[in-house]
Amino acid sequence: MDDPRGETFLIAQSLPAERLDAFLRTRYPSVSRATIQRLIEQGHITINGRAVKPAHHPRAGEEVSVCWPEPKPMVATPQPIPLPILYEDADLLVIDKPAGLITHPGTGYEEHTLVNALLYHCAGNLSGIGGVLRPGIVHRLDKPTSGCLVVAKSDAAHMALQRQFSERSLEKIYLAITCGQVPLVTGEIRAAIARHPTQRKRMAAVDEEKGGRQAHTSYRVRERLREATLLEAKLHTGRTHQIRVHFQHLGHPLLGDETYGARQNQRLAELTGYHPPRLMLHSWKLAFTHPRTRRLVPCEAPVPEDFKQAVQALRLDEKKQLKIEY
Repeated sequence: MDDPRGETFLIAQSLPAERLDAFLRTRYPSVSRATIQRLIEQGHITINGRAVKPAHHPRAGEEVSVCWPEPKPMVATPQPIPLPILYEDADLLVIDKPAGLITHPGTGYEEHTLVNALLYHCAGNLSGIGGVLRPGIVHRLDKPTSGCLVVAKSDAAHMALQRQFSERSLEKIYLAITCGQVPLVTGEIRAAIARHPTQRKRMAAVDEEKGGRQAHTSYRVRERLREATLLEAKLHTGRTHQIRVHFQHLGHPLLGDETYGARQNQRLAELTGYHPPRLMLHSWKLAFTHPRTRRLVPCEAPVPEDFKQAVQALRLDEKKQLKIEY
């Protein structure tokens, strides 16, 4: 009997200029290239019965065997990962999320996420509204983004915080470095955002008539750098990738953003010789009303060293020191 989770086929012609993972991506368009690479590395995809690398070049007559692994339910488990905590009480906590830390588990990322760390730190005392994979998570930050992130310990706190996000009554201020000189010292960006029509992992500025959701960002330039600008951006709405999309829309994508500004980042590197280690975006300040006490809770995440180093490397006056004040 044929294995319903397996398939074997022959490669019809040699493809010396194409990688195996790219070739299989065209055969299985609904499967991401990252997933195909992982299946090759785990031995679920073989050539002539042997394990190969994702970069293997397909050759005519080779037999490709694909065995799709059985799906397994994802369960987040506690892990003792250090957490920089800015504020904590019985109802909630605010984390200074390090750059590179993924907020919650997903396909390919079942461990070493913020949720794994929270389950250990809070001993399971987290809101369940987000489900088993997102306990306590009220909002998220992209993997390369650092800074303030609030987490709910109870369902009541979760709902109250979620309401503040939806009503836009919180204050969210980011520090960002953009490619090029943003011309105005202060400005407002109002451009609706929706999923990119052809690239599903990206967002795009789209007219509301075409399905875009209203989005509003204001900004203030803090310092002009070599071929770049240090600024603070205030979110008045909370769309996915909002700051990244809005500054791309303005013509000044963020430093280190290969998704929305690869060309501009390449030019900046050519002109300055500087290559950023990550997306230069930091969730600097977050202020909200405490769900139970109704008092204002202002939080500030210290500027990370890699962000300071990026500013220093691009400074017009290298003797100046980065000083972020209230």
